[in-house]
Amino acid sequence: MTQVVTQEVTFQLNGHPVSVPSQSGQSLLDLLRNTLQLKATRMGCGQGQCGACRVMLDGHAVAACETPVWAIEGKSVTTLEGLGQRSAPHALQTAFIEEQAMQCGFCTSGILMSAAALLQRQPQPSRQDIVQAIDGHLCRCGAHNRVVRAIEKAAARLATP
Repeated sequence: MTQVVTQEVTFQLNGHPVSVPSQSGQSLLDLLRNTLQLKATRMGCGQGQCGACRVMLDGHAVAACETPVWAIEGKSVTTLEGLGQRSAPHALQTAFIEEQAMQCGFCTSGILMSAAALLQRQPQPSRQDIVQAIDGHLCRCGAHNRVVRAIEKAAARLATP
């Protein structure tokens, strides 16, 4: 029988210091959704293949389903809940709404987090950079062209002072 060990994990979550108990073998996705009740990060394939669970870890888009909790110790995690607020949405969120770059919305939070990581790293990405950044996201709604346009629009807005 495998023994479950509980440990405190301390990290920055959406800009705030957090220290929470975690269990050995627990994924970041499980910690976010079930322990911290942050539901924007979705469980898709559970194998890091679909992109639905992407969050930012120290500015890089990662699959939360494959990221063990021990790997976030002392790091910064950003989820969709930390990207923007209803009263002050992030430029990506506004552009996605304007471009109608989502339909069912299941994959949208992961795409937004990958796009945010791209724009943080590369404020003026080319169309090819954008396509490459969202390539690992599976979306059956067929909104890919609108997603690319929305990311281009957000990049232009963020580049304008």
